[in-house]
Amino acid sequence: MTARPDRRERERRGGRSAVSGVAWRKRWRVPERYRTRSTARPEGGGRTAGWDAPAPIRQWPLLVVLATTLAGLLLTLADFRVGLLVVGCGLLAGAALRAWLPAVGMLAVRSRFTDIVTYGLLGTVVVLLTLMAEPSPWLEVPFLNDILRFSVD
Repeated sequence: MTARPDRRERERRGGRSAVSGVAWRKRWRVPERYRTRSTARPEGGGRTAGWDAPAPIRQWPLLVVLATTLAGLLLTLADFRVGLLVVGCGLLAGAALRAWLPAVGMLAVRSRFTDIVTYGLLGTVVVLLTLMAEPSPWLEVPFLNDILRFSVD
């Protein structure tokens, strides 16, 4: 009675396990110089405090943005404009923190430039749309009213 070959031996021979995903790796092999070794941490993604500090202290920029956003969402239950303004300001604060602090922990998702543009653009859009919300908008932009009337008519 012969022993069954182990998984590596079957893959080497092109056995049943080769169908499950090993065969394509041999065909589509990426050259060694282009292979990803590890994922790079985003620029500024280091901790804001050392290992001896508790986790909330190490990640305070992210917690500030999340707490502001949560407070804004809770405020929308009372007054939607004020709550959404707080949400937009929280995103703008995230852009400001990302721009001025050298290390922001988990608030750094992509490159510094991309994070600043993303947080800033989303925060600006939320604030502007909140100010222009009906009924009785706090901010009226005439060309946007014309575009809306043109698209609806």
